[in-house]
Amino acid sequence: MSGLLVEKGPEYDIALSSRIRLARNFADIPFSSRMSVKHQDELIQRMQEIIADNQAYGKLMFVDMTSMHPIDKISLMERHLISPDLAETKENSGAFINENENLSIMINEEDHIRIQAMFSGIQLEKAYMVCDGIDSIISEKADYAFDDKYGYLTSCPTNLGTGMRASVMLHLPALVMTGYMKSILESCNKVGVTVRGIYGENSDAVGDMFQVSNQISLGRIEEETIASIDGICKQIIDREKTLRLQLYKQNVYKFEDKIYRSYGLLLNARIISTQECFKFLSDVRLGVSMGIIKDIDIATLNEILVLSQSATLQKISGKQLGEDERDIKRAELIRMKIEK
Repeated sequence: MSGLLVEKGPEYDIALSSRIRLARNFADIPFSSRMSVKHQDELIQRMQEIIADNQAYGKLMFVDMTSMHPIDKISLMERHLISPDLAETKENSGAFINENENLSIMINEEDHIRIQAMFSGIQLEKAYMVCDGIDSIISEKADYAFDDKYGYLTSCPTNLGTGMRASVMLHLPALVMTGYMKSILESCNKVGVTVRGIYGENSDAVGDMFQVSNQISLGRIEEETIASIDGICKQIIDREKTLRLQLYKQNVYKFEDKIYRSYGLLLNARIISTQECFKFLSDVRLGVSMGIIKDIDIATLNEILVLSQSATLQKISGKQLGEDERDIKRAELIRMKIEK
């Protein structure tokens, strides 16, 4: 299970994780829209050889998307190890994933390869150093599609340049409750920063969690993008902290009641849906962060957040479950984790 669950990075109670993703394409293989099955197989084989020759970042296990069960693929997506697009693809594709589950290399997604590293809290520089190291290893064995004017060439024009996406997952319940989240979204859009849901593009912001990332990578060096996202996220975090205190002081009993009701439901409910789980976890996470609830920690909430999602829950159970069965099993798992 991911090291993100127990690691305590800077601002980890609000910033769930920081991620860097690099999009790369090989110069001698057609882009994804023009690739044949032979090209896809060739790319996978070449990447397997490159990774096998270098273990500088630990053992990376290859998972074959083509033969993998749909539930296993969705579970990898729920743990943010692969993208929703890769989970849904029926083409020859795969991913290299490390044992700690904070590093992965996706093969034959929108681009030939996508290298990503994740760390708890605000740690974009650390994530970039890992990705850059792997990128250097691969580039020694393969020529990338690169243009002196446009930088790294990618399938989507928004990834031209550095090919880098820097993103931070933030838990922002106070901004949502006060209605200030709308102005945050508008302000970010004006400075070339996008705010999306928990699984990135086209996903919903459930559990008051939002992914903040750069919109484009052309015309900026990696360090500038990282500094920009880092600075914006810290401003958002400061605003969130201020609003939390204001809401608490306005009505202490109402504030604590909301948190303890959700805590009570997590601890005692026999049936919990995915949406309810995210909502209750958001409230309890807020309470733990503010010191209102003291007998559970953020690491346990992180673990519940991952394990309680539908595909991962079925993977743990070892069988396919109907919706009602999942809701019952989810409630059992949550009670067990909290009581433990």
